[in-house]
Amino acid sequence: MPKIHVMPHPDYCPEGSTFEADSGASLCRSMLANQVPIEHACEMSNACTTCHVVVREGFNTLDEMDDTEADLLDRAWGLEPNSRLSCQVILADEDLTIEIPKYTINHAKENH
Repeated sequence: MPKIHVMPHPDYCPEGSTFEADSGASLCRSMLANQVPIEHACEMSNACTTCHVVVREGFNTLDEMDDTEADLLDRAWGLEPNSRLSCQVILADEDLTIEIPKYTINHAKENH
Protein backbone atom coordinates (compact mmCIF):
# COMPACT_ATOMS: atom_id res chain seq x y z
CA MET A 1 0.00 0.00 0.00
CA PRO A 2 1.80 3.14 -1.19
CA LYS A 3 1.98 6.37 0.76
CA ILE A 4 1.02 9.45 -1.18
CA HIS A 5 2.61 12.71 -0.08
CA VAL A 6 0.85 15.80 -1.44
CA MET A 7 2.91 18.94 -1.12
CA PRO A 8 1.18 22.01 0.34
CA HIS A 9 -1.11 23.87 -2.04
CA PRO A 10 -2.82 27.12 -0.96
CA ASP A 11 -6.28 26.08 -2.16
CA TYR A 12 -6.46 22.28 -1.96
CA CYS A 13 -4.34 21.33 1.05
CA PRO A 14 -2.51 24.25 2.70
CA GLU A 15 -0.80 21.94 5.21
CA GLY A 16 0.00 19.26 2.64
CA SER A 17 -1.29 15.73 3.06
CA THR A 18 0.04 12.21 3.49
CA PHE A 19 -2.16 9.15 3.19
CA GLU A 20 -2.06 5.50 2.22
CA ALA A 21 -3.85 4.37 -0.91
CA ASP A 22 -4.62 1.05 -2.54
CA SER A 23 -2.32 -0.21 -5.26
CA GLY A 24 -4.26 -0.29 -8.51
CA ALA A 25 -6.38 2.72 -7.56
CA SER A 26 -6.55 6.00 -9.47
CA LEU A 27 -4.40 8.76 -7.97
CA CYS A 28 -7.19 11.31 -8.50
CA ARG A 29 -9.83 9.16 -6.77
CA SER A 30 -7.41 8.43 -3.93
CA MET A 31 -6.73 12.14 -3.42
CA LEU A 32 -10.45 12.93 -3.39
CA ALA A 33 -11.12 10.09 -0.93
CA ASN A 34 -8.49 11.57 1.39
CA GLN A 35 -9.82 15.13 1.45
CA VAL A 36 -7.53 16.58 -1.22
CA PRO A 37 -10.20 18.23 -3.43
CA ILE A 38 -8.27 18.31 -6.70
CA GLU A 39 -10.22 19.59 -9.69
CA HIS A 40 -11.49 17.02 -12.17
CA ALA A 41 -13.74 18.90 -14.58
CA CYS A 42 -14.14 16.01 -17.05
CA GLU A 43 -15.11 13.58 -14.27
CA MET A 44 -11.84 11.66 -14.78
CA SER A 45 -12.54 10.74 -18.41
CA ASN A 46 -9.12 11.81 -19.76
CA ALA A 47 -10.59 14.82 -21.58
CA CYS A 48 -9.11 17.87 -19.79
CA THR A 49 -6.10 18.94 -17.72
CA THR A 50 -7.66 20.13 -14.47
CA CYS A 51 -6.26 17.19 -12.45
CA HIS A 52 -2.69 17.84 -13.65
CA VAL A 53 -0.03 17.00 -11.07
CA VAL A 54 3.76 16.93 -11.04
CA VAL A 55 5.20 13.72 -9.63
CA ARG A 56 8.21 14.90 -7.61
CA GLU A 57 9.20 11.43 -6.35
CA GLY A 58 8.25 8.02 -7.72
CA PHE A 59 7.60 9.04 -11.34
CA ASN A 60 9.61 6.15 -12.77
CA THR A 61 7.48 3.61 -10.90
CA LEU A 62 4.34 4.59 -12.87
CA ASP A 63 3.09 3.06 -16.11
CA GLU A 64 3.78 5.09 -19.22
CA MET A 65 1.09 7.52 -20.29
CA ASP A 66 -0.94 6.90 -23.42
CA ASP A 67 -1.05 9.25 -26.41
CA THR A 68 -4.30 10.92 -25.33
CA GLU A 69 -2.86 11.88 -21.94
CA ALA A 70 0.35 13.13 -23.56
CA ASP A 71 -1.61 15.27 -26.03
CA LEU A 72 -3.75 16.76 -23.26
CA LEU A 73 -0.76 17.52 -21.07
CA ASP A 74 0.67 19.70 -23.85
CA ARG A 75 -2.13 22.16 -22.93
CA ALA A 76 -1.58 22.08 -19.15
CA TRP A 77 -0.36 25.10 -17.24
CA GLY A 78 3.09 24.59 -15.70
CA LEU A 79 3.92 21.45 -17.66
CA GLU A 80 7.08 19.67 -16.49
CA PRO A 81 8.81 16.46 -17.60
CA ASN A 82 7.24 14.61 -14.64
CA SER A 83 3.71 15.91 -15.23
CA ARG A 84 0.77 13.51 -15.32
CA LEU A 85 -3.02 13.67 -15.22
CA SER A 86 -3.90 12.25 -11.83
CA CYS A 87 -7.03 10.61 -13.24
CA GLN A 88 -4.82 8.47 -15.48
CA VAL A 89 -2.22 7.50 -12.87
CA ILE A 90 -2.82 4.02 -11.51
CA LEU A 91 -0.95 3.58 -8.26
CA ALA A 92 1.73 0.92 -7.99
CA ASP A 93 3.27 -0.28 -4.73
CA GLU A 94 5.75 2.61 -4.51
CA ASP A 95 5.32 5.85 -2.56
CA LEU A 96 4.74 9.07 -4.49
CA THR A 97 5.32 12.73 -3.78
CA ILE A 98 2.88 14.92 -5.69
CA GLU A 99 2.75 18.65 -6.33
CA ILE A 100 -0.46 20.23 -7.58
CA PRO A 101 0.40 23.17 -9.86
CA LYS A 102 -0.64 26.61 -8.71
CA TYR A 103 -2.97 27.18 -11.65
CA THR A 104 -5.25 25.10 -13.83
CA ILE A 105 -6.99 25.77 -17.12
CA ASN A 106 -10.62 25.54 -16.05
CA HIS A 107 -13.19 27.96 -17.38
CA ALA A 108 -15.96 26.76 -15.04
CA LYS A 109 -14.46 26.09 -11.63
CA GLU A 110 -16.87 24.24 -9.35
CA ASN A 111 -17.97 25.68 -5.98
CA HIS A 112 -16.66 29.17 -6.75
